[in-house]
Amino acid sequence: MGKLFIVEPHESTHTDVISKGLQLAKLLGKTPEIFAYCYEYFYGDRVIYEEAKQQLQEHKRQQLTERLKQLDASDVPLHVVWSKYLYEHVTEYAANEGFDLVVKGIHPSEHMLPTDWQLLRTTKVPVMLLTQNPLQHGSSVLMALDLDTENPQKQQLNQQVLHHARELATATGGELHLAYVLRVPRLIRDLEVLNVQQLIKDAYRRHQLTLEEMGLPKEQIHIICGEPDLCLYQLACRLKSDYLVMGARQRQGLMGWMLGNTAEQILQRIRSDVLVIPSAG
Repeated sequence: MGKLFIVEPHESTHTDVISKGLQLAKLLGKTPEIFAYCYEYFYGDRVIYEEAKQQLQEHKRQQLTERLKQLDASDVPLHVVWSKYLYEHVTEYAANEGFDLVVKGIHPSEHMLPTDWQLLRTTKVPVMLLTQNPLQHGSSVLMALDLDTENPQKQQLNQQVLHHARELATATGGELHLAYVLRVPRLIRDLEVLNVQQLIKDAYRRHQLTLEEMGLPKEQIHIICGEPDLCLYQLACRLKSDYLVMGARQRQGLMGWMLGNTAEQILQRIRSDVLVIPSAG
């Protein structure tokens, strides 16, 4: 049995993260623990600072203890952490203490480097980010794979995404769908420089054996052309997907912090919960 790390939601988050996290823990057969974060900067006397710090932590603990009573989950371990940077503690603690899934509400932010982006760039544990605007009556799990990659690290990441998506679909009773987006910029599509339908047919033919090995019905396999973030959003809405499972290669350095990737772009509009699997490297 694995362990599930639930991040207590930010004040501006409208998703009931604790309730949903406990539900996921039960479905996936994992032991949940809840982590609440608080931090304030004080000027002045160190003694006063420590007293205020303890009072803030105790206030947070009392709030969440009462919430767990309401959910009949008083036995769930609760940790109140004093940390300026949430993502740093989550990344280190989850990896070192043997957690195999982090559940967190998507943090609404207009800043260039919101908490969720920082977490996705550093985590070594899969992260489930819960949407604030879920689709109604969802009943499927959509996984995004890069079928054409020849990069060994990406191929390994594909296998991890497939594994976690199957596990999630089995646990939730959702229908498993596969999406592969052939990246073709809109300008090229509009100019009809390429025969998009032929590209899609060629991709199906090229990956026929791989797709057959996955054992999915044809109607649950979707190869489409376009920009990945928009295509996955539209497909998830059409399928009414409860979950979107995808991999993320974590960039390092200044350019990594500035450019982002498909997983991060998806978070800005998605209406499904997103399970992000970090690359092993």
